[in-house]
Amino acid sequence: MQPGAAGARATGAGDAAALLGAEREVARAPRRRPQGLRSPKQPLGPGVGAAGGEREARGPGAALTAAARCFLGVSTSALPTAPLSNGRAQSLASPQPGGRASGASRRAQGRRNLPLVQPQDGVEVKWRGGVELRAPRGEVGRHPAVPRDGKLLSSDVTHYMIPDWKVVQDYLEILEFPELKGIIFMQTACQTLQHQRGRRSIYRAAVWYYHHCQDKMPIVMVTEDEEAVQQYGSETEGVFVISFKNYLDNFWPDLKAAHELCDSILQSRRERENESQESHGKEYTEHLPLEVLEAGIKSGRYIQGVLNVNKHRAQIEAFVRLQGASCKDSGLVSDILVHGMKARNRSIHGDVVVVELLPKNEWKGRTAALCENDSDDKALGDPPSEPMPTGKVVGILQKNWRDYVVTFPSKEEVQSQGKNAQKILVTPWDNRIPKIRISTQQTEALQDFRVVVRIDSWESTSLYPNGHFVRVLGRIGDLEGEIATILVENSISVVPFSEAQVWFPGVLWSGERHSMCEMPVNTPENPWKVSPEEERERKDLRETHLVFSIDPKGCEDVDDTLSVRTLANGNLELGVHIADVTHFVPPNSYIDIEARTRAITYYLADRRYDMLPSILSADLCSLLGGVDRYAVSVIWELDKTSYEIKKVWYGRTIIRSAYKLFYEAAQELLDRNFHIVDDIPEFRDLDEKSRQAKLEELVWAIGKLTEIARHIRAKRDRCGALELEGVEIRVQLDEKKNIHDLIPRQPLEVHETVAECMILANHWVAKKIWESFPHQALLRQHPPPQQEFFSELRECAKAKGFFIDTRSNKTLADSLDNANDPNDPIVNRLLRSMATQAMSNALYFSTGSCAEEEFHHYGLALDKYTHFTSPIRRYSDIVVHRLLMAAISKDKKMEIKDNLLSNKDLEELCRHINNRNRAAQHSQKQSTELFQCMYFKDKDPENEARCISDGVIYSIRTNGILVFIPRFGIKGAAYLRNKDGLVISCGSDSRSEWKPGSLQRFQNKITSTTTSGESVTFHLFDHVTVRISVQASRCHSDTIRLEIISNKPYLIPDEDLFQQSSLLLKSDLVKEVTRSVEEAQLVQEVKVNVIQEDYQKYCQTKGRSLYTLLEEIRDLALLDVSNSYGM
Repeated sequence: MQPGAAGARATGAGDAAALLGAEREVARAPRRRPQGLRSPKQPLGPGVGAAGGEREARGPGAALTAAARCFLGVSTSALPTAPLSNGRAQSLASPQPGGRASGASRRAQGRRNLPLVQPQDGVEVKWRGGVELRAPRGEVGRHPAVPRDGKLLSSDVTHYMIPDWKVVQDYLEILEFPELKGIIFMQTACQTLQHQRGRRSIYRAAVWYYHHCQDKMPIVMVTEDEEAVQQYGSETEGVFVISFKNYLDNFWPDLKAAHELCDSILQSRRERENESQESHGKEYTEHLPLEVLEAGIKSGRYIQGVLNVNKHRAQIEAFVRLQGASCKDSGLVSDILVHGMKARNRSIHGDVVVVELLPKNEWKGRTAALCENDSDDKALGDPPSEPMPTGKVVGILQKNWRDYVVTFPSKEEVQSQGKNAQKILVTPWDNRIPKIRISTQQTEALQDFRVVVRIDSWESTSLYPNGHFVRVLGRIGDLEGEIATILVENSISVVPFSEAQVWFPGVLWSGERHSMCEMPVNTPENPWKVSPEEERERKDLRETHLVFSIDPKGCEDVDDTLSVRTLANGNLELGVHIADVTHFVPPNSYIDIEARTRAITYYLADRRYDMLPSILSADLCSLLGGVDRYAVSVIWELDKTSYEIKKVWYGRTIIRSAYKLFYEAAQELLDRNFHIVDDIPEFRDLDEKSRQAKLEELVWAIGKLTEIARHIRAKRDRCGALELEGVEIRVQLDEKKNIHDLIPRQPLEVHETVAECMILANHWVAKKIWESFPHQALLRQHPPPQQEFFSELRECAKAKGFFIDTRSNKTLADSLDNANDPNDPIVNRLLRSMATQAMSNALYFSTGSCAEEEFHHYGLALDKYTHFTSPIRRYSDIVVHRLLMAAISKDKKMEIKDNLLSNKDLEELCRHINNRNRAAQHSQKQSTELFQCMYFKDKDPENEARCISDGVIYSIRTNGILVFIPRFGIKGAAYLRNKDGLVISCGSDSRSEWKPGSLQRFQNKITSTTTSGESVTFHLFDHVTVRISVQASRCHSDTIRLEIISNKPYLIPDEDLFQQSSLLLKSDLVKEVTRSVEEAQLVQEVKVNVIQEDYQKYCQTKGRSLYTLLEEIRDLALLDVSNSYGM
């Protein structure tokens, strides 16, 4: 029986008792990767593990000590593993049943699946996708046990352990040890991490769990509360309450690493307590109580917002971006400056803070100078800009404490830190984060490594936050270590897909396997085929439509294909056919939960981390050439002359793509350069007559698609669609994975052709799902940018004699089209890039959460827009596919199979996906910068020709300029005054040198004058010759350093001249189009050229952090402030 609670309901093991409002448990089990997949037909005997047919090493109790056995009062053999039926090991796990968790446990529930201990008698119950399946005992579970690879609670243990909130908080890293199995995290414990209550509820849950296991599986509750140990220790037979140290000593005496980490954590806690008692002076003011903060926000005295630290002046400048009611009620039109660490009052980048405005006579301005570190501003003495609203932090509403990558100080720095060598200040990789003080005895051993730490506290008596060591990532400068750093810093934790996700346990009904309970198989011995049932229900396009894809070279995850044909009535039919991922990924299945957590495929410069397993992403869902595939199609009938849409059809189809084209080949065919045909595999084995006929058919289709796309684009242009500039760099590696070159993407008209077809499909699907579900549809909005962000764009254009009207997207688009310098195409590219930087981020949202007039997409000039065309790599598209299928069912007055998310749940999911999209954007940008630095790091900047390049000035600062290098897509700072106070001088030969003198900045130019009277002036959009080098850093990422070596343009060598002039010619013809404003903003949405060799080596990370699982899903506000402030 469950403990009594108002409104409680018995639901089987999916709900772990209605404890103070339906307590749900989150199971954690080992994270080891299985050695191989077991055939689904291979039987397993009782107790047999997943790999090799041998008994798996048991968790707690496999090597259970005599002390632990004595403690539990049972023998190891007396403890059951799982009820057995028909001589086979039962699978005791299933996805979480329907219902919504809240607080810190949501992310954990997204990662973990709930255990189900079945009764041995009567009716057996299993959960599957929120549906309760019942069958007579013996009819369920005739399938092999699934390995519990970090996703399911292991049945092969001697006991289950339930930690309370304090243990979770203090010993999280130890609980992550893969040796510790059978751990159950209660939702109460997750929620209590914030509220510090609920120990009684956790004990009651432990008692319920013990009875739920039919009193056969001992439950060990671990707590740091001595009073709880005394009170509950002997209250219930079979439920043991002990301290965490006691648990480690008795159950894991030989796990040395866990004991060392436990001692380190305890030592850190004691030092903090002693320090708090000994410190009398306060470094910071105390934060105000929560009730005072809330009242102050309500009255308007205080302002709530997210703290964004300027990464270029991290010790000096931070800005609070207004949030919620504060944004509307404060009357402020700009962010609030928080100047200095004292005013920041222990808040950290990303925290939701409460600020109090200072009197106007204390307001400060941000500095307009370039700087490499915080001390530069003080040394230069440059006047700040106009004063802006300035405030101080008086409280923190929500802390953004996460994993931080840090570097230990060098030997010299350790000696300078003082006498207590065990307490070390480590420097975070992200220079927006303050130094963190940790206690460790491994300082010397870890000096050359990137290390992960976590913050424990930041007392008002301490200059720095206190934290502790977690794990080592890799050596400083090593590629894998630096990539791991980028992943951790963006909270990206992608483990290999487990067998529980790749192979779903099948449910037998009279000997037949349920079709949606197992992932599909596609092997030479057992090839995947279209099922007769699907053939009956879907529209078959295999023999009637010429379907083909156009993607980057080497692309594996082909989401989309196109078709166009002439109908009998003379009209045209345009089709966009998208991979039917939802057919293979049912809601709330293991793989759906994992895909929802990942939310997106992460594309880095040299690798990708897939949202779906490769059996789906690169095979059965991928619309490859020459094979049958399921698709979801949008098909329009167009007028034969005007291309206006006459009717539209949505539905599931079967397609067979005839060609898998890459962009360059499609462009050559569009230009009628048929020499490329030899590079298209589908043409190689055809006789000349067939080849010619099929070639003409394909060329007609590409040409007709391009004509239609031009019409669609022109229609959006008339409404104000923007054509923006984004720099995409492809890292070209040689056979040994060394960086061979950095290549900017060459824009082609066929890019725009494909993009317009995808935009059209997204637009029409958005209209369809909103019409059917006006309060719970997932759409994508792009709000208009703030006008003040356009100020630099307007000033730069003015320097060239152009006027940029930013009153609307239409006036902005027209102004950019007119801002062309016939002598320098780079000018228009830079202006469009500045417009891109001024844009707001496009975001997913639920239509029930805002008014219809806010649905508009500013960049695309569409009233409604969503993402439908990339379900293999975006979870948002999976949600939209389910909505579209539900809308079709609704039109046919059929039952809607999938339970749709409510507006509230959908809005929460949108926040999570938006957060992950930002992480994907930042990680791709950082990985590209990493490879840019690696490319130049091994080259001698004095003698290597590639290190000298042409640059274009696009911004003026008080002590330097910002330069864009088109050849490599690099933007960076070039100083006109060095650290010694010398200024740049260019002689008669235009070569630069440093001399004593001064700088004078004007609106569109800066002049350097030496004490001897020589002067040189640099104007906006001037071309200069720069030397590219790398500024190495132990603690942070390396950065590109630019040095002006001549005030004249760089004379391009002949071999590069042809390449660049060809690029500019193409750009002029096609107007340098990008696929859409979103691809210019969110670079991760552009498909990249993925290196194929050793893919498995790079495709996934190796560990995972439980810390990220227990965080509540929320925005981390990791937006880079460098676009608005500083450089």
